[in-house]
Amino acid sequence: MVKKIGFDNEKYLKEQTSAILERVKVSNNKLYLEFGGKILFDYHAARVLPGFKPNVKMQLLQQLKDKADVLLCIYAGDIARRKVRADFGITYDSDALKTIDDLSEWGIGVLAVVITRFDNQPSAIAFKNKLERRNIRVYTHKFTKGYPTDIDMIASEKGYGVNEYIETKNPIVIVTGPGPGSGKLATCLSQLYHDYKRGIKANYAKFETFPIWNLPLKHPVNVAYEAATADLKDVNLIDNFHLEAYNKIAVNYNRDIEAFPLLKRIIEKITKTSSFYKSPTDMGVNRAGFNIIDDKVVKEAAKQEVIRRYFRYACEYAIGLADKETVQKIELIIEDLNLKIEDRKVVTLARQAAVDAQKKGKGHKGIFCGAAIELNDGTIVTGKNSSLMHSSSSLILNATKCLAEIPDKIDLLPLNIIESLNHFKKDILKGKMISLDLQETLIALTISAASNPVAKLAVEKLKELSKCEVHLTHMPTPGDAAGLRKLGVNLTSDPNFSTNALFVS
Repeated sequence: MVKKIGFDNEKYLKEQTSAILERVKVSNNKLYLEFGGKILFDYHAARVLPGFKPNVKMQLLQQLKDKADVLLCIYAGDIARRKVRADFGITYDSDALKTIDDLSEWGIGVLAVVITRFDNQPSAIAFKNKLERRNIRVYTHKFTKGYPTDIDMIASEKGYGVNEYIETKNPIVIVTGPGPGSGKLATCLSQLYHDYKRGIKANYAKFETFPIWNLPLKHPVNVAYEAATADLKDVNLIDNFHLEAYNKIAVNYNRDIEAFPLLKRIIEKITKTSSFYKSPTDMGVNRAGFNIIDDKVVKEAAKQEVIRRYFRYACEYAIGLADKETVQKIELIIEDLNLKIEDRKVVTLARQAAVDAQKKGKGHKGIFCGAAIELNDGTIVTGKNSSLMHSSSSLILNATKCLAEIPDKIDLLPLNIIESLNHFKKDILKGKMISLDLQETLIALTISAASNPVAKLAVEKLKELSKCEVHLTHMPTPGDAAGLRKLGVNLTSDPNFSTNALFVS
């Protein structure tokens, strides 16, 4: 079964590139383009718009690289509190380093890194030192005096004027950063201020995929964006400025709409002319909505994403990273879309696997965990934990068996290898959790493949698990989470702990 496509990626790439070049043309050939969302690995967009390539922005950048400079912004406070990017499980400062490396692999260099709202935080200073000692230019911008109400102060030598000017040479300046609140907009406006002081009549625009302005307010794709940003308290709204100016309905989100009057005044103060932007939607360059080719497919994909977001926030609430209000917001969104969390097919079967594990392991004092995966042909495979391995390990081994048509009675990992690893963890390393997590299982499987043709066949099937749907009845341990992330599956879990221990290494 081939998964249905709802989005024309190639047509979108052409239209989006053309729209950006057109905006540069009407911006006196100098445009600061804020990249909202993720510049790389935009898996949210890929999930809600089947057919959207997670790295399409990089394809676009490659086409424009001879015309573009790249600035990467990171908020000093995110460095200090070690904020984590959930899809990679790494901190924002590590993500900034990864982004620089990833851009380099695509043949695109980062002109400079800007640490925003810098206040001499020790961790931010250490990050700055690390970059500079690797010959990467770093600028620090402090909090802008007068922001957000004193326009005269903001657009003055005591406001944006305090920031060191970043010399750029190309007509497009891409301004990106790891996540929201990284200071991208402030950096664009600061540069705009300095450019006008030098007689360069630059302009600002924003490239952000969601919400999609020409889809209905309550379209599931836009609702899925609201679900994805529930922790930020974002809400999609009708852009009243756009409606008043053009008598056309457009969708934007509350922060952009609320900030527009102020942003327009700042730009007009800097440029000393009336802005040709009449609405926050005008400021955007977004052709995504014009390239949806199957509305039914994207609606269903978006609904599934809402359910995934529910599980993510429920788990984050359980471990103290999200508040109750965020979870309640997702619950209301699910109710408004007439969904149930069991509409995610793998949920019920994973829970049944946990029940089966409990029946089989009567007398065992541990916690019984179940897991399920939906393969690309629609087949659902389950796994459960045991004294030998985690439910994630069992699940992935069972899935590879199914894909390779290996009979269930054939063991991919001989018992003596598993027992040897358990002995090593317990008696040599003095570990408390001796059953194999997924990372350990994958390493063992790879070693086994060197002498076992059946295990080798199973290893080759691992790549077919990418983008498959997985659900666990318990939150994954670090080794399980890392293994599933590397396999590229779409993971959810119930907000239950897989052990009674408070610390899991």
